[in-house]
Order: sequence, then C-alpha cells, then structure tokens
Amino acid sequence: MINAEYVNALGLTAGSLTTIAFLPQVLKTWRTRATSDISLGMFAIFSSGTLLWAFYGVLIHSLPIVIANGITLALALTILYFKIRYR
Repeated sequence: MINAEYVNALGLTAGSLTTIAFLPQVLKTWRTRATSDISLGMFAIFSSGTLLWAFYGVLIHSLPIVIANGITLALALTILYFKIRYR
C-alpha cells in the first residue's frame, strides 16, 4: 500500500510544476502588454475548468488539488484580465 504522505507530496509537486508554468506568461504579458497571440476563448474555458477542478478538490478534501488549481486559476485570470485590458 502506498503511504498517503507520498501521494500528497506527489500531488503537490505536480501541482507546483503545472502552476509555475503559467508564471513566465503572466510576467511577459505584464511587462510587454502584448496579448495579440493569447486566445481569449482558450483562457476563458481554461479558467472555468480550473475553477471546477478547485471545487472538486474541496469536495474530495484534496489539498494538492485545491492549492494547485486555486493558484493556477489566479494566474490564468490574470492573463485573461491582461488580454481584455490590453487589446
């Protein structure tokens, strides 16, 4: 049987990596204010899905899912905001 602490550590590591992947895009968009190559539709759908994943994590009491998707949602919404603001 697999130890629950190892499973949570794996989830937190995976969530950290996929969340951190959005940071360079947020920083680049913030600095350049260039959003023409960013898809509004993709980020709107992605943000909705990430919100649902976070709710799912709450319902199943999974801290790695809640944390990773909560932070990813904040970063995705930031990019979405920049896309709308800097058209």
